[in-house]
Parts: sequence; structure tokens; C-alpha cells
Amino acid sequence: MSELNKEVRIEVVERIAKMDAASPDVVRSIEQTLEKKFANLVSAESMDVGGINYIADVLNSVDRGTEKQIFDELAQRDPKLADEIRQKMFVFEDIVMLDDISVQAFLKEVDPKDLAIAIKGSTSEVADSVYRNMSQRARESLQTDVEYLHNVRLRDVEEAQQRIVAVIRRLEDDGVLTISKGGGDEMII
Repeated sequence: MSELNKEVRIEVVERIAKMDAASPDVVRSIEQTLEKKFANLVSAESMDVGGINYIADVLNSVDRGTEKQIFDELAQRDPKLADEIRQKMFVFEDIVMLDDISVQAFLKEVDPKDLAIAIKGSTSEVADSVYRNMSQRARESLQTDVEYLHNVRLRDVEEAQQRIVAVIRRLEDDGVLTISKGGGDEMII
């Protein structure tokens, strides 16, 4: 997605989001064009190759700069579609929506260096959510690391945040934590 020129990105996002199913012949043609990236998916009469969930997964994998640019333009062209896609995605700032047990679970798995760099470029709400789920000693250590970080490139912050989000998504896939994606994900305590 990030390799496409900016004008084409939004068009591709809109088309994939509004797509439901396609015939295997069409998919095979696209496969060849995309260097057989989808070769393992072709087997049924028709298959899901688009839609909101699909494009949300794709956009969860792009770098944050590309994601921001896509959403900025898409929000101008089709604000409703942009909101629908955004609701299905999980980004670093969504950590504030995780319950304490989920935050504690991912904190055990992430690289402390990534965490310091990611927090350096985050909001105070995200930092507070992380800090309140750490032991006092770990919190003080992380706060010191963040305080002494200087001249951190935005790209490094975004990459660290993406690695942390990847850990969170893996833990969700493994059933260790639950990401509430709004509407329909009510929890019984």
C-alpha cells in the first residue's frame, strides 16, 4: 500500500472496502499482476477479497505515515467509509481502550526499548495507561528512559509503535487479550 502513489492509494482503499466477493479467474489475474501474493487463497467458487474488515487488516499493516495520509484523504472523500474502517482497526493510541489486564499482558511481551520510544511519541493518556499498569520500579525505569530519549526520529517512533501493536494483535489472536472494536464486543464481568 505504501508503495502506491498517493493518488492511487485512496482509490484502492475505497474499492477494496466496497468489494464483497470475486470470481477465481479475476483473482488469478490479479495474482499474476501482484506477483502471486495471493496464490494460497484461490480454491473456492468465490471468496472474500474485500470489505471493511479486509481493508482494515491491510491498513493495520502499513506504516503510520501512509495510514495517516490515506485516512486524511479518505475522510474528505467519504467520511462514513473512513469511520467504518477506522472502527475496525487497532492503532497504538487505542491502548487507552484496553482493560488493565490486557495492558499488563502485552507489557510482558514488548521490548522495553520499543516501549520507551513509542511512549516518547505518544499522548499523555497512552503513557498514563501504560504507567498505571506497571510496578513502581518498572514505571520509574521507563519514565527515566523516556525522559532521557532525545532526537528520536518520527519514523523510529512509528516503527516501535507498530511492533507493539503487532504484539497486541498476536495476543488477541492467541486469546490472551480482547480488543474492543466498538459495538457488539460487550464484555460480561
